[in-house]
Amino acid sequence: MKLYHSPASPFVRKVMVVLHETGQLDAVQLQDTTLIPMAPPADLAASNPLSKIPALERPDGPTIYDSRVICAYLDDRARAGLYPGGAARWSTLTLEATADGIMEAAVLMTYEARVRPEEKRSAEWVEAQWSKAARAIAAIEARWMSHLQGPLDIGHIAVACALGYVDFRHGVRDWRTENPALADWFALFESRPAMVATRPPAA
Repeated sequence: MKLYHSPASPFVRKVMVVLHETGQLDAVQLQDTTLIPMAPPADLAASNPLSKIPALERPDGPTIYDSRVICAYLDDRARAGLYPGGAARWSTLTLEATADGIMEAAVLMTYEARVRPEEKRSAEWVEAQWSKAARAIAAIEARWMSHLQGPLDIGHIAVACALGYVDFRHGVRDWRTENPALADWFALFESRPAMVATRPPAA
């Protein structure tokens, strides 16, 4: 299998953490991909019509994307149990979606600063994106701490990758002060070998 990959992407990191946690890293070839939104690489566009990463090419089927689909596929492939059944499944999937929303807002903030011409940047739009991320982080603190203290699932991985990306690209944003329980959880979780191995490069 071939994974279109960038070490700076929180969505790619989520997939990479799943690969590490499920012992499947050796099954995947990493295709380093520099993603320019206005001019995506031709090979990526041919595999994923949305021209987004991550995308996973498989020898036994079509390319799959986005990170949620890839992670579910890898979990099923390894029978790893990162997606619990029963009522717990919906809590886990909602937590994953909440974390992915933090990533989406934080990536859009990054694009605004790095891709959009300076004269077209909007501080108000950036703050609106941060408000989404901050509300989601507060919701995790309020609703999901007991879940995060339980057995490892995709919700744990997604939350950790989201918070890691906020620290990586938006380190001046102090999310810890108002979310101390989540901050303590993250301090422990980010020391897992899978998280250490997938840390993004220095900004």
